[in-house]
Amino acid sequence: MANQEIRKHRFLEYLGLIVMMLALVRCAFPGIATPTSVANNDESTAHELTKAPSTAQHYLADGERPHRIMSVPSYQKAFPDSNSVQLTAANRWGVKPVKNRQDAESRMNELVYIGCSPYYIIDPLYTSIPYLVPRAAILLQDIGQAFFDSLQVKGVPLHRFIVTSVLRTEEDVAKLRRYNGNATENSCHLYGTTVDICYNRYKTVEDPDGPHRREVRNDSLKFILSEVLNDMRRQNRCYIKYEVKQGCFHMTVR
Repeated sequence: MANQEIRKHRFLEYLGLIVMMLALVRCAFPGIATPTSVANNDESTAHELTKAPSTAQHYLADGERPHRIMSVPSYQKAFPDSNSVQLTAANRWGVKPVKNRQDAESRMNELVYIGCSPYYIIDPLYTSIPYLVPRAAILLQDIGQAFFDSLQVKGVPLHRFIVTSVLRTEEDVAKLRRYNGNATENSCHLYGTTVDICYNRYKTVEDPDGPHRREVRNDSLKFILSEVLNDMRRQNRCYIKYEVKQGCFHMTVR
């Protein structure tokens, strides 16, 4: 019993010394406490959250610290929904495929114009038009608002994501397939339920007459956007496919 008591006291003494040493190391090198999830995704993310505190934290309440950027463990695993899976939802919630631009104009009672929003930007469209069914338009707006909210609580300057493809007419699909052999003839984009959201380009939100906003790496914004999309998918609001070659999240409302 005496030996056990001695070992117990020595263990507590060693433990106390280790805790004190770790505390001293952390004080001397605060960067060593960078959250693992951030460090694994992008070595610069933690630096972006801490630099320029006057601009990084002006969205937060007094004394509130920025939330961590978590991203998802794997884009392919988090967003695996194939075209066949998304087609099921597209057929359920979408319109009858639109033949051409003239046909689209005659069906405005079924579609919503999405060309203007405070939350996202529509890229110049050459093989699609900026219309969605109301259910998909609401989803896109909710994603944009959630993205803004997430940027704010993480202390990151506001950015709008970019939509690169929306509703495609049958005529658009035929033209696209002439120079893109990977384009699907029975595309989800035909039904007004599907958008492509670019993950490697963003537009900074800033006052033209105000101070210049600090730059944020596209990878950091991609991490945050992926968190938002992952939440929406887990809420059964959409199917998403991570497209490597196209550089986008291919998303269909459900």
